[in-house]
Amino acid sequence: MYRDPVESLEPQSSHAAALAPRPLRVGMIGIGTVGSGTFRVLARNQAEIAGRAGRSIKLVMVCARSLARAMRVVGRDAALTNDPMLVATHPDVDVVVEVAGGTSPAREWVLAAIRAGKHVVTANKALLATHGNEIFAAARQHGVTVAYEGAVAVSIPIIKALREGLTANRIEWVAGIINGTTNFILSKMREEGLGFADALAQAQALGYAEADPTFDIEGIDAAHKITLLAANAFGMPVRFADAQVEGITRLQGLDVACAEQLGYRIKLLGVARRRKEGDADGVELRVQPALVPATHLLAQVNGSMNAVMVKGDAAGVTMFYGAGAGSEQTASAVIADLVDVARLQGTTPAQRVPHQGFHAHAVNEELAVLPRAAVHTRHYLRVPVHTAQQMDEVSAWLAAQQVPVQRVELARDQALPAGSGPEAQAQVLVLTDAVAQATVDSAVHALADHPAVAGAVVTLRVEWLEG
Repeated sequence: MYRDPVESLEPQSSHAAALAPRPLRVGMIGIGTVGSGTFRVLARNQAEIAGRAGRSIKLVMVCARSLARAMRVVGRDAALTNDPMLVATHPDVDVVVEVAGGTSPAREWVLAAIRAGKHVVTANKALLATHGNEIFAAARQHGVTVAYEGAVAVSIPIIKALREGLTANRIEWVAGIINGTTNFILSKMREEGLGFADALAQAQALGYAEADPTFDIEGIDAAHKITLLAANAFGMPVRFADAQVEGITRLQGLDVACAEQLGYRIKLLGVARRRKEGDADGVELRVQPALVPATHLLAQVNGSMNAVMVKGDAAGVTMFYGAGAGSEQTASAVIADLVDVARLQGTTPAQRVPHQGFHAHAVNEELAVLPRAAVHTRHYLRVPVHTAQQMDEVSAWLAAQQVPVQRVELARDQALPAGSGPEAQAQVLVLTDAVAQATVDSAVHALADHPAVAGAVVTLRVEWLEG
């Protein structure tokens, strides 16, 4: 079903028509949460948006699975179709906004739009993390831009900050809380003492988590985002397949409580850190639950909020904070990208901000992701023992395994769960100095056979993220 697009320009006086630039004509694929929010904000703030863009931005075509629902959202303000390729290739569309999600079909729509000479705006982090290198190369070949501020941290303009505001800096690291669902769950586990399953159920009841929350709770969504941030921070290709990803499904409430005892809070962090040691130059690219000092700014980010910190050699540490989800919050980023596209009229590709922050000739194809074993961080270990008196044995054993022990203490009673099960055993808590992951893994493997150890040893990374 399809009805012809409305005229892109309203009648004007001959003088006004001669002076006014043609509106930017937008075709949108998807009219769900993000698409409907984008339509509302465009309509509500059209004068302000046009004043910033230098021309009006007009939604002329929408693709939706349910045309009846799309009609309820946009009325007769745009042509409706259920054929994504029609939007991607229509001659009356200047820029395609892809907010339907998914990877394989979306890849075909986006590449078709690029081949048809359309600019693309997308909030689809999975698409770009998986197929970004191909999509960006196609956009360069056809002289169009691909903008994706809404794909990372929603309302936070972190892509623009890396590509423009911090362009003078050699970025040392980017790290942050970039998944609102898991941050909500961890906040509930800490504040209310909930177990993971109960906190997840509460997140689903409130709409923060999907019925199938796998992408969020297994860290995949955050890995998509940190991959895109790393590409912009370090001038490297998109390397999602090389990211080390660990979610929060195995995190126990006991460790949340023990971290609190030690003066830390557990957050699911995305971390991209460039390291150069001797002739080796590489990037740590990882997502994992980690202990953050309770006094750190990231430790104060609760609920579904997001925050990203960037360390540059000139600017020092900067922090960006805002909503990590939401219809109009994402729309804010999508429309900011549309405004950037509207300003491109008359520019050549060489004059534009590069897709990944660096022009193609400057992208470092050789910059690789370091293997897990080479990652250097501080660590937290929780070692269940038969008796509290065995704490010194554990500490001495770790030191003998070349683990630089910084602090050792027993979990206090209030951190331990009630009852007489295995979790109620004495727990030795260890904090280390920075050490290679390979050393910790080897020590924990050896510790499992120590006669003092009464169960599985839990390890988590500790991130100080110093300025």
